[in-house]
Formats: sequence, structure tokens, C-alpha cells
Amino acid sequence: MKNDSKAFLLSPIALAVLTILNPAYAQQATPPATPPEAGTTPPAAAPAPKAAPEGKSPQSKETVIVTGFRASLESALNAKRDEMGIVDVIKAEDITKFPDTNLAESLQRIPGVVIDRDAGEGRNITVRGLGLDFTRVRINGIEALATTGGTDSSGGNNRSRGFDFNVFASELFSSIVVRKSATADVDEGSLGATVDLQTTRPFDLKSGFTGGASLLGRYNDLAKNTDPRIAFLLSNTFADNTMGLLISGAYSKRNLFEEGFSTVRWDNGASSGGWCAPIGVTPANPTTSTATTCGPAAQGVARLPNTPGNIAAYNTASDPANFHPRLPRYGRLTHEQERTGITGSFQWRPSTRTLVTVDMLYSKLDATRQEDFLEAISFSRTAAQGGKPQTSVVETQYGPNGALLYGVYNGVDIRAESRFDKLTTTFTQPTITWEQELTDTLKMNVRGGRAKSKFDNPIQTTTTLDALNVNGYAIDFRDSSTQPDIRYPFNPAQVGGALTIVGVPLVASGTQPATIPNTTSSEIRIRPQGSTNTTDLFHLDLAWEAVPDKFTLKGGVDFKKYDFDTFEFRRVNQNDTIFAPPAGTTVANLTTTLSGFGRSLSLPGNVPTTWVIPDLNAIASTYNIYCNCLQSGPAGGPGDFTLSSITNGNARGNNRQVEEKDSGGFVMADFWTDLVGKPLRGNVGLRYVQTKQSATGYQATGGGTAVTVDQTYDDWLPSLNLAMNLNRDLILRFAAAKVMARPQLGNLSPGGTITTTGNLSITVGNPLLEPFRANTMDLGLEWYFGKNALLAAGLFYKDIGTYIQQLRVNVPYNETGLPISLLPPNFTGTEVFQVTTPVNTKGGKLTGIELQYMQPFTFLPSVLKYTGTILNYTYVKSEIDYLISPTGNATITDDLLNLSPKSWNATLYYDDGRLSGRVSAAYRQRFLTRVPGQNNNDVEGKNSTINIDASVSYQVTPNIQLVLEGVNLTNEANDQFISNSRNSNVVYTVTGREYMAGVRVKF
Repeated sequence: MKNDSKAFLLSPIALAVLTILNPAYAQQATPPATPPEAGTTPPAAAPAPKAAPEGKSPQSKETVIVTGFRASLESALNAKRDEMGIVDVIKAEDITKFPDTNLAESLQRIPGVVIDRDAGEGRNITVRGLGLDFTRVRINGIEALATTGGTDSSGGNNRSRGFDFNVFASELFSSIVVRKSATADVDEGSLGATVDLQTTRPFDLKSGFTGGASLLGRYNDLAKNTDPRIAFLLSNTFADNTMGLLISGAYSKRNLFEEGFSTVRWDNGASSGGWCAPIGVTPANPTTSTATTCGPAAQGVARLPNTPGNIAAYNTASDPANFHPRLPRYGRLTHEQERTGITGSFQWRPSTRTLVTVDMLYSKLDATRQEDFLEAISFSRTAAQGGKPQTSVVETQYGPNGALLYGVYNGVDIRAESRFDKLTTTFTQPTITWEQELTDTLKMNVRGGRAKSKFDNPIQTTTTLDALNVNGYAIDFRDSSTQPDIRYPFNPAQVGGALTIVGVPLVASGTQPATIPNTTSSEIRIRPQGSTNTTDLFHLDLAWEAVPDKFTLKGGVDFKKYDFDTFEFRRVNQNDTIFAPPAGTTVANLTTTLSGFGRSLSLPGNVPTTWVIPDLNAIASTYNIYCNCLQSGPAGGPGDFTLSSITNGNARGNNRQVEEKDSGGFVMADFWTDLVGKPLRGNVGLRYVQTKQSATGYQATGGGTAVTVDQTYDDWLPSLNLAMNLNRDLILRFAAAKVMARPQLGNLSPGGTITTTGNLSITVGNPLLEPFRANTMDLGLEWYFGKNALLAAGLFYKDIGTYIQQLRVNVPYNETGLPISLLPPNFTGTEVFQVTTPVNTKGGKLTGIELQYMQPFTFLPSVLKYTGTILNYTYVKSEIDYLISPTGNATITDDLLNLSPKSWNATLYYDDGRLSGRVSAAYRQRFLTRVPGQNNNDVEGKNSTINIDASVSYQVTPNIQLVLEGVNLTNEANDQFISNSRNSNVVYTVTGREYMAGVRVKF
């Protein structure tokens, strides 16, 4: 029978079944050791109520393996219950099996945590309304910052302090701990939370050899691709279980489409550069004029006749109360990702008092992204920006809120734009930890390591095809605000048709023109860039158990050196224009076709599903665009492409560095006592840290002059955490602390421009910014009313004492921190400049409530007793006064950026030890990403989302499990908006549903 079973499992039929069936097995685990009752005094050798020292591995030679969904919930709940602070925990279900395929998507199951997605996958988190810059992440006890690149609408190259969770495979980690309250022994830098990611270590598993592997196929119903996802873990202990060695790895590919409509913001008639008026009408005189032309006659565009209907349409479009999309376009983004991760861990316990652990983590995310759009560019560019204002308004309708509903236009430039990115993030982190019991009551913990994340975007190239002065372009939002009907009066799929390369003709002698007058020529834009984040950390602490099981005194020192370095280059060639194709080259040779667009969209009838796009490879070869050289021939001829960084005004600001040296220490006391007859445990401590920053940027003077400014500040950070057992199962918690988070990296750069003639002005970053500082309080009640059951409520309050906004202030030059060498010789430094810069401003208050309910329904009859649920709800409110203009006092009072006032998560599960399944839903209310918004809009943000995922698993044998998982089952859209009143579309794209099927084995 064994041989028959094995033969069947290896047969093509079985493999086909594995492609269809794919449950996420929840094997019956060896029950975790029952913890002592809360509030009791445990044996001296195992003080259960005490939280394990940070980063410490179990001291026993064999610990329990956490397997299965129920077991992971039980282990996480026990860890939460025993903590002194406000903490939430997620545990792995089994070897190579985390609850979700993406770490950020697991984190969103925690109360107060919401995520932001890129390419349909969780990328960043917001905790209790505080965005990615205010959350710190540690891996194996070492602070880390992993960053990558996304679309422009999702933040692009991450140059912030925010952590990109999509860099890592979830299979590499065994637990996540989210610390929402501060303790003195956890290093500073967060206003929201500190997230601890832990990889698996050999002493975490049973003694001897342990192994596991998973093989899954991922299918995307939009791209219609199937990709592999593979993971393994091998662990062994030897030398009488005094040594252990573990290695794990994960590899996955992900190919998908992202399709939809976008606008790149909305603009009003007052700032659009004007429309082409009917004959006799101008913006200055909307009824009469002697003007009779609209742009050069050679372009074939004349003003419409001076009729009442045309005058009304023109005046309506030019009304500053009415807004139109700047760059209306449908498009497809093709994402190809390849993620590889490896962990290694060696542990040595030469005696019962000594444990040495060496961890290594490596992750590499390789990706390419191609963005193909069919767009109308005339609505976004004025004549000064290389466009032209001769677009004629033939017919138009606007809604009562000022949003464009319908329009027909002449003289519109249509563009097929293609952008190709190659992106790589390489993350490495070696860590060594030494835990030593010096005496029966004195313990030492030493930890050091380096986390390095290198993001490189060596190719970011945009090419275009153009059709000029198209008459009869129409856009209609009346049936859908996110998928408008767009009519092009030509066939966009015709090769060699209206969409072509509009190139600047080369001249044999004389001055080569930069472009065709009053025309937007086709373009080649090249913008390679990258960012590197490096953290070196050393930590030493001592813990003295002054009164066994009653009072422990801790103290320690920390040193951290953080380096941030980012760069960008831009192509220098006639303002990115392209030249006429060389002799013998046709447009057909330089183009290809996009087809099959819109399978997951409800497209109106006129929207093209096929259109001609540039062929980047052919263009790159024909024009030799990557040579970065100056070739002979007419100036600006083919091949005359060079890259510049600090000398290029558009790229200069993204060439900057920050170095931080943080030195600090802490003292803290853990205690266990009784108060009014109730068991009370907690900690009180004080942390001191000195931050030394050195920021480098480039001023425009001299084509790019490096400026370095140093800054030092100190913080004293007290903290208190209390947990009282009102009875055996009811815990009252209280926490209070002073916390800080360092300023955003982009705001610290001293780079910018200085004007020393006429009105003295400076536009610059601010390397002298003080950190964000806040006072926080938490009050929570947790009722553990049954096995694996919890009902909890928590209130939190943060008084944010400082915020950072871009303002204009008048200050003497010698108070800016900039070197006086940048001024002319006759300046003394006492001159008052008008400085536009980020400055510390008044903060605001943030309050919220978290509700959590977990329960297995063991009281139900029959198979229903294997079901259960996990529910949580968070409400957050904040009031921040945002200045509308740097020259005025008018403000907008609104939420913190990235804050969703309401969020909830709901999971319904079934687990009988053989068959396991669950369905999860995550809701995030709409939130703001920019205040005030651009182009005369009040705000920008993202609309509400509900993401639904599901997982089913079946245990074929004790060592073989079949798995089926579904991600984004409702094909939720990335829905970005601008304006509170209009809720106008900025991005509306979908990425399709994803299904994974396969097998997991243990051996």
C-alpha cells in the first residue's frame, strides 16, 4: 500500500489534482506547554509571566513545534497574555507556512494595522493612523530598513524611513511581534509601533533533524500566468544537542498585469494655460476680440466660430471653479517579479549558562515593470511647459461640484507612452547574539549586526509615439467616474498611422533646434536611480534579578550608525526630445502593439483594447540611447545622449545622503507584586539617546555645490507598562511613554537653490529639523474567557507635540545652517532671506479605540465545533492643522496623512486537524496622502477597500498536506482620488485574482 500511495502521489493525475486542490494544512500540534495561571508565582526556573528577554532563544534543549492554524493562534495568544506591554503576536502555522503569503497582509490582521499595496501586494503598513515613516522594523533584534521601487502613484523609489515588506518571502519567518507601547529596553524611533520579525532558529525546533518544503503554483486570472512558489527548511542539532544548524530558503515568481484608468491629478481652467477660444474671444475679454488665429496656421488648428454655443463651452471650461483631468489615459502595467530569500542560523550552547546564536538573512527582489498608456497630453501642459494652449473646446458639461462630465475637443495631442523599469533590491543582514548567565541572578545579552538594503533602478526609460492636433477627441464620465468612455477619431491600432514618431529634423549645419516650434515632439526619457540604507548596531544589557520572581533591574547601552545614500541621473538631450528616424528606418520598425486590454474592466464601447506602442528595444538600438556618450556629427544628433545628476536641476534633489549616529542607554525595572490584593506586573524605565546627524545635499550654485550640515539633539524617554490580573482571566493594562521619531529623510537635505539678486530667497530642505515627539497613553482590558478565546478593548491617545510642514519663513542667512561660502563676497550672513523649507510646526492629538474578539466555537454541535472566528475593529481620530499656503495663515484641519479613521478585519475558520480552511476580509476606510493637494485641489488620497482572501488545506498523511489559497478574490481596485468634494479619479487599476495550489511536506 505504501508503494501504491507513493506511486499515486507521483503520478500525473495526482499532480493535476495538486494544481486544483490546495488547502493550507493545520496539523494537530503537540499541545504547547500550558502556561501558569496569570498572576501566580511560577517556579524560579521558569517565571512564565516574565516576557522573554528581547531576542532570546528558549533555553530548553527541545521546544514545542507550532503547527496548524489553531496552534498558531494559541501560541500567539499565550505570548500576548504574558507580555507586560501592549503587544500583538503572529506565529507561523508550520515549517515554511506563515498565515499569509505576504508579511504586510499578515500584519493587517492585527488591530490598528492597515496596509498599502503596490502591484496588488502589501508593501507598507500604518499603525494606529501613523504612516510608514513612524514605524520601525527589527529583524532578529537588529533595526532594518528594506526599500524597493514601485509605480509613481504608489510612491516610486522608497526614499523614506518606511519598510517595504514585499522585499521578503513570508516563509522565511517564524513570528511577528508588534509592540504598540514603548519600553526603555527597546530602542527609540517610533510613534506608531516597533515590529519585530523573527526567523527560525534550530533550537526553536525539536531535537535532531527536522525538515520541510512546499511547492505551489500561483495563477493570476488577469495575466493568465502560472508561476512557481517554493520554500524549504532543514535543521539539525548535534554534539549532544549543544549545537544546531538551520538553513531555509524561498523562491517565487510573480507575473501580472495591472490595468485601468488614471489622470495624474485634476486641474482647473485658471491654471491650465488656457483653451483655444472661438474667434473674437479671449480669457481677458470673453465676448469680443480682434484676434483671429490660434497657434500657427501650419498646424491646421483655427479657433472655432464665434457662436453662442462655442462661447459658452469656452467660458465653462475656463471657469476656475471647474476641474478637468490633466492626463486622461487608459493603460496596462506589466509586472514581472522574482524573489529569492535565504536564512541561516547556527546556535551553540557550550553550557547551560551560555548561548551563542549567529543568524544570516539574504533576500533579493528582481523586477521589471512596463507601463503602456494611451493618453491625451494637451490638458496637462502650457506653452511654457513645452505644450500649447490651442486646444479648442467644442462641447463640455461639468457637474455641480465642478467635475468634468463630458467634453469634445479639437487640436488635442494624443500620445502612446511606454516606460520600462528594471528594479533590484538586495538585502543582507548578519547578526550575532551572545546570552550569558554570569551568576544565578545576573544575566548578560550582547547583540550586534549590520542590515544593508541596496535598491537599484539602472533602467528607467520612457519612449513615446505622438499624434498631433487631433480633432474630435471626446471623453465621457457620465456613466462612470472611474472608467470613462473615450473616443479617438483615428484607429490607435494602425501601425504607421496617426501615432508616429514626431522627431526633430536634423540639420546639416548651423544651430540644431531643440524641438519643433509650438509642438510637443516625441521623447526619450532616461532616469536611472537607486538608494542604499545601511544600519550597524551594537547592544549590551545586563539583568539583575535582585528579588527572585519579584524585582529585576536592567540596564544597557546601544550604538547605532545609520547611512542613507540616494542618487538619480537624467538624460541630457534637447529636453528629452527624440530626433527624426535615421534614413532607412520606418516607424513600423520602431513600434509594436499592445492587445487584449481590459479583460477585468467594464470598458465602455469606444475605449480601444489594442493600440500601437513604442518598441523600446528597437528604439534603444536605433538611437544607441544607453551609450552615455557624445558622438560626432551635428549637435544633438542620434547618439548624443548623456546622463547628469547634480548638474541637472530635475535630478539634483534626489542626490543626497544622511548619516546618523545614535548613542544611548537605558535603565529599567521589571516587577511582580500585588496591589489591593490583585497580582500586578510591569516595568518602568528611562531611555536616553543622543542623535548626531550629518546631511548632504546639492545647491544649484556652480552647477551643483555639495553642502553638508551637522545637527545634534538629545532625548530623555521615560516609559511605564502595567498589567493587573483582576481575576484569573481578566487583565487590565496601562502604558504611558514619551516617544520620538526622526524627521523624514527627504526633508533633511540642505540641497536646493539660493537667489542673491532682487528678492533674497532660498528653497531648501532643513537639516536642522527637530524630531517628531509625542506623549502616549494606552488603557486596555483583556478577557481570556476560554481556551484560545479573547475579548479585548483598548483606548490609545497620542499628543503629537511637533509636526513637519513645508513653510516660508524670513530668517537671517546665518541661522539657516548653510555655509556662508555659498553667498557672494559682499554678503555678511546677517541678510534676511525668504526661506521655503520644511519646519517644525504645531502637531495635534490622536485618539482611538481597538476592539478584538477571538473564539473557537467548541460549544457548537458536530463539525461546527471546529469552527471559530477572529474579529477586530479600530477607530482613530486626529486633528492636524495644515497650512494651505506658505505665505498665509489659512489652514485645513484634517486627518493625519495615511490615517484611515475606520478599519476592521474578520476571519472565519474551520480546523479539525485534518481539514482546515478560512476566509478573511480586511477593510480600510479612505485616507489622505497629501494636504493640500496639487493643482489647486484641497487633498489627495485613496478610497476605501475591502480585500478578501481564502485558504483551504487537507492533511493527506501526517507529513503531506495539500493546499489551495485565493488572494484578492473580489479583484479590489487601487482607487486613488483628488478633492474631498469631487472625489475625482487619479488612479483606478485592478491586478486580478490570484490562486495558489500545491503541496507541503515535512520530513
